[in-house]
Amino acid sequence: MNYVFVLVLGIGIVAGLRSLTAPAVVAWGAHLSWLNLHGSPLAFMGSTTAVAIFSLLALGELVADKLPMIPKRTAPAPLLARIVTGGLCGACLCAAAGQSLVTGALLGGIGGGVLGAFLGYSIRRRLVNDLHVNDFVVAVCEDVVAVGLALFLVSR
Repeated sequence: MNYVFVLVLGIGIVAGLRSLTAPAVVAWGAHLSWLNLHGSPLAFMGSTTAVAIFSLLALGELVADKLPMIPKRTAPAPLLARIVTGGLCGACLCAAAGQSLVTGALLGGIGGGVLGAFLGYSIRRRLVNDLHVNDFVVAVCEDVVAVGLALFLVSR
């Protein structure tokens, strides 16, 4: 039962890495009945509309992340987006497990979203600046980690 909170923290970390990947995977999970959100205030996440919108936004984010004019994920607006999407996704995982939506939102948003944003930014900067790994390569690897981790967490 308590493992749910680990999953919630994990999906928040994914939101910290890629703010729209987490809700896209959660929406797909609800749509495919991996997550039972029926009867909860978050049931809309399983709709075809939510899947389409979040999937398109996530794909756009994966492309935009590679552009030089995109602000740092730790800047106020991107960080706030990560907190909000991490909170939404955390609440969804808790709803599916019959746990408190508020607890899920707090763990997913503040714990995961903030932790994922700062940890991901720090690791990416160190790989690029200290180890001289190409930023594009690091970004693509981060995409793969975010999508893979989200799929793992939502499928549990």
